[in-house]
Amino acid sequence: MANSITATTSPAPSFGEALVRVIKSLGLLRESPVGMVGAAIVGFWVFLAIFAPLLAPFEPNATLQPFAKPGAEYAQGGTFWLGTDHLGRDVLSRIIWGARTVLTYAPLATLTAYIVGILMGLAAGYYRGIPDDILSRISDIILSFPVLVLYIIIIATIGASALNIIIAITFASAPGIMRIVRGLVLDLRNRDYVAAAQTRGESSWRIMLVEILPNARGPLIVDVCLRLGYVIITIGVLGFLGLGLPPPDPDWGGMINETRQMALAFPHMTVFPCIAISSLILGFNLLADGLREISLRD
Repeated sequence: MANSITATTSPAPSFGEALVRVIKSLGLLRESPVGMVGAAIVGFWVFLAIFAPLLAPFEPNATLQPFAKPGAEYAQGGTFWLGTDHLGRDVLSRIIWGARTVLTYAPLATLTAYIVGILMGLAAGYYRGIPDDILSRISDIILSFPVLVLYIIIIATIGASALNIIIAITFASAPGIMRIVRGLVLDLRNRDYVAAAQTRGESSWRIMLVEILPNARGPLIVDVCLRLGYVIITIGVLGFLGLGLPPPDPDWGGMINETRQMALAFPHMTVFPCIAISSLILGFNLLADGLREISLRD
């Protein structure tokens, strides 16, 4: 019986094979104009984040010339292309360095949330029964809270810091990821290659991680791009509410919060950080749409 099952089923792809398929899928983005636009926007901000020390015209926290308008010349050399804020800090330099901040903590928080959510979803969908009931009820309780209120409660309780922001995002996002993974596992657990692995005596977690998870990669890759946009919004909102990264580190949401009362007189202080947040979120959303188009073609 074991031999017949093994012979008539194709094995699930290994992690290496799944990674190759993911890379090939990303390479197929050239077939999706929407995905290419999204990848270009995200790539632009990634480029700025990586080379921030070389591209930023001034130090992000240096006090230079307060309330300078966009295009103003600096007496000691240089141009404030996007103006300066009320403390004389160059807006362009802070936006460039802020890209590094966002593109460091947003992917890290998303990755942490996915690790927790995937493990919960795999256990709930594969074992069913009591583990499924417990994990599903925990997820339902967390998801019943308004997300923004939940973030505020967590950050206000444990304090504002990069680590605590990651913890808050993981706590609030993992249940949603768990539901997605659980639904995928409920479908994949009945496939022939899973039965073949069970017949070979493989452990449950090996089956979940090696046989099932690689086959659930398609919807998860799209969700990662969308969720990165949500996390970027979250970091921006927390910064705007004063619950983000402690100053003076450049933070797009914090930049808007610090200058919101001067927005009418000096709109460049808030408009440009808003454009930065919106464009990066748009890039991830378009990238997700492109990946969805490719997955539907396949």
